[in-house]
Amino acid sequence: MKPRTPWKCHPPEARVARVLPDSIAEELALQPGDIIRAVNGQPVTDYLAYRMAIAEECVTLDVVRGEEQALMEIEKEIDDDLGLVFTGDVFDGVRACRNRCIFCFEEQMPPGMRASLRLRDDDYRLSFLHGNFLTLTNLGDADFARIAHEHLSPLFVSVHATDVDVRRRLLQNRTAPDVVTQLRRLAEAGIEVHAQIVLCPGWNDGAVLEQTLADLAALYPTVATVGIVPVGLTAHRHDGPAVRAVTPADAATLLDVVARWQDALLSRLGTRQVFAADEFYLAAGAPLPAAEAYEGFPQKENGIGLARLFLDELADLDLSQVGAPAGPLTIATGALAAPLLDALAARLQQAGLTVEVIPVPNQLYGGGVSVAGLLTGHDLLAALRGRALGRLLLLPAVVVNADGLLLDGLTPHDLEAALGVPVRLCAGPADVLDSLRGHG
Repeated sequence: MKPRTPWKCHPPEARVARVLPDSIAEELALQPGDIIRAVNGQPVTDYLAYRMAIAEECVTLDVVRGEEQALMEIEKEIDDDLGLVFTGDVFDGVRACRNRCIFCFEEQMPPGMRASLRLRDDDYRLSFLHGNFLTLTNLGDADFARIAHEHLSPLFVSVHATDVDVRRRLLQNRTAPDVVTQLRRLAEAGIEVHAQIVLCPGWNDGAVLEQTLADLAALYPTVATVGIVPVGLTAHRHDGPAVRAVTPADAATLLDVVARWQDALLSRLGTRQVFAADEFYLAAGAPLPAAEAYEGFPQKENGIGLARLFLDELADLDLSQVGAPAGPLTIATGALAAPLLDALAARLQQAGLTVEVIPVPNQLYGGGVSVAGLLTGHDLLAALRGRALGRLLLLPAVVVNADGLLLDGLTPHDLEAALGVPVRLCAGPADVLDSLRGHG
C-alpha cells in the first residue's frame, strides 16, 4: 500500500469484514479490517451509496489499513461487484428511533442483556435492505428525495393506526407526522410498502382498526400488504401506559375482522391485502389458512404464514429417509409452537421413533412471552437439565442469531457440554430429517 496524505476529518468508516474469493478485491489484496474511506473521492455513508458509487467502469478507492493509506484505481465492467462485505450496512451510524412506543420491546429488556439488543433502529436503509420495520417519523425531505431517486422499494412501515392522535399516543410522540400523508408521498414515488399493525387491545382495535384498514386499503397498491401482529409484553415492563396482552377471545375477534376484510378486499382489489400473524390462530385455537391464502407469504419474516409453511413441509416429509430408530430424542421449543412440534413428533413416531416435545417456559422475559426465538440458553438449561433427553436434542434454528449465539450469549456447544447430549438446530421438518440421518 502506498502512503497518502491523512484525512483531515473523520469520514464514515466502511470497514471490510470479508473479501470474497476470486473477486476484484482479492486481486487487490484487500483484507478484513481495511477501511474504505471514499469511493471516487467521495465518502460513502452506507452500503447503498457504496453500491451506486462502484457502478462505474473506472472506480477509485481510498483505503486505510492501520497507519497506512492508499489510492487504488480499478477498471472493470460497469456491473461488476468488487467482492467486499462490510461489518455493517450503514457507515455513519444506524438511525435511532425517536419514539417511545408503549409496546417497544427494547424498553422491556431485562438488565444485563447485550447492547446490540437495545438498539432501537428506525432506519429506512435497513428497511430496504433487510425488511426492518420503520415508522417514517424521522424522515426529512432529503430522505424522501433519496428514496424516490434510488427507488428504495419495498419499504416496511409500522403504521399501527392511521388516526393521527391515536398513533401519536401509541408512539408516545406528540409530533409524529400523519402517516397517511407520508404513505401518499411514497405512492407518488412509486414505492411499495408492506405495513404493520401491532395490535394493542383497547388502543388500536375496534373502530380504530376498522378506520386504519380502510385507509390502507385506499392506498393499495402502494400499501401492498398489511400484517397484524399481537403486542408482546414481558415481565420487565414497569413504566408507561397500561397495555394488556392479547387474550384468546381478542385473537378470535381479530381473526373475524381479518376474514371479513379479506373477503371484501379480494372481491374489490383482487388481493386479501390484510393478514394476521400466526400467533392469533394459535392463541384462538383456529385452523390456519391454506398456503394460497397467504399470497406468496410476503410477511413471513413478520411471523405471518410460517406455521402454514411448517405444516405443509411436514405433510411432504418422506419418512422412509429416517432410517432405523436408534433411541429416543427430544425437541425443545417455546410454548407457542409446541402444538406444531407435537404434530411433527406424531409423524416421526410413525417411523418408529420415540420423540418428546418439551415446551420451555421463558423465565427471562416472563410467561407472557412464548415464542421460541426469545428463549435463552439459561431458559433451556433450566427446563432440560436433569431430564432424559435421549440421543439427540433438537432446537428451533431461531433461538440463535447469525453469529450462532442465543440471547444470553450461550451457544449450542455450551448447551451440549452442560446437558451431555448432541444439540442440532433445525429450521423445519426437513432439517429434522437431516439431523436424524446424521445421528442414526
